[in-house]
Amino acid sequence: MSLRLPLYSSLLLLSLPAFAATQKVDLDYRVRFLPESNQAEVSITLEKGERVRSLDFNLGEDGRFSDFKADGQWSQEQAGRGKWQPGEGKSVLSYRVLIDNERKPGRYDARMTQDWALFRGDDLVPAAKLDQKDKTDLVARLQFDLPKGWKSVETGWPRIGKNRFRIDNPQRKFDRPTGWMLAGKLGTRRTRLGDTEVAISAPIGEGMRRMDIMTFLTFVWPQMQQVFPRDPDKLLIVGAGDPMWRGGLSAANSYFMHADRPLVSENGTSSLVHELVHVFGRIYGRDRSDWIAEGLAEYYAIELMRRAGGISEDRYQKIREQLIRWSKPVNSLRTDNASGPVTARAVLLLQELDREIRQKTKEKGNLSLDDVTRGLMRLDKVSTKDFIDITENVIGGPSKTLDTRLLR
Repeated sequence: MSLRLPLYSSLLLLSLPAFAATQKVDLDYRVRFLPESNQAEVSITLEKGERVRSLDFNLGEDGRFSDFKADGQWSQEQAGRGKWQPGEGKSVLSYRVLIDNERKPGRYDARMTQDWALFRGDDLVPAAKLDQKDKTDLVARLQFDLPKGWKSVETGWPRIGKNRFRIDNPQRKFDRPTGWMLAGKLGTRRTRLGDTEVAISAPIGEGMRRMDIMTFLTFVWPQMQQVFPRDPDKLLIVGAGDPMWRGGLSAANSYFMHADRPLVSENGTSSLVHELVHVFGRIYGRDRSDWIAEGLAEYYAIELMRRAGGISEDRYQKIREQLIRWSKPVNSLRTDNASGPVTARAVLLLQELDREIRQKTKEKGNLSLDDVTRGLMRLDKVSTKDFIDITENVIGGPSKTLDTRLLR
């Protein structure tokens, strides 16, 4: 007895090769620290090099990267760039990179000692333009080899083994290990807030108040969740004392806080919450509109503590008085890099705008600046025009508050 398939089934089988499955290709990063030379040795391994035509790296022009060795072809024909064309089969690119980086004279935003290293993964593996064959999916992992005596390593990525992490960013074609990282003799506190695994880590002896930070985060977290409907799977907060940068710096699923920074400053704001807003919101300005990202981060650094019951109405009004005095010389918010006075004036504008939105939307659901913020989160980068358009959409008409020379 012969088995005959219907015509449409036969045609479907014939067409299957045209829909070849995506090929998964292992992409492995390996990092070995060399404290004696203030360097890290990095290797990038592609299990099937033939699936990637090239990786064109932005190396910068400060000479931090050196000693390149590659399977296939490596070229540095253009200043500040390096191009790797992997060979067939398993292909490896290796190099060395300096860790220490002075953000200002005597103040570091990356540093390595004999006992620890604190840095951003962005600086270990430079950004690159990826040219790969169709239906190729790179599966990236990161492995650290620690010097003798170093106990552990922390990143903002999911841990899949001892000193090993899975790197997966759906927004990027080229998955590279970004965000803050810390390795060495560490002290770490862990908890779970909402759907987020939180780790607070610092080198032993650096004076980081891990339990204070954890308690403060637990207090403000529910307010953060109500505004920002985007819980990261993991959040890493790292810190250290002098000579590290005396402030806060955010990155992918992570941020840095100097060990001496108070949870709440004397002016009533919180650097801890400010940087947390950057991590949750991921709002970035364009077209001379840095006031939006910095203004919102500082606005919520005050507002969320107020909503959580940590700031009384009297204290809130005193904070406003300080912002008014500090921002008095500001005539415009339009800039690529918002200064302290510009940020203070932006906070005042946002507070006024929140009141206007609430008053004008009483009959349509009591909307607020939170609704504008959630709209901004959907954009890759935002301009002042984007901000005005989204606000007017929330209000249902023009905003009196935004009709100001400050935004021109």
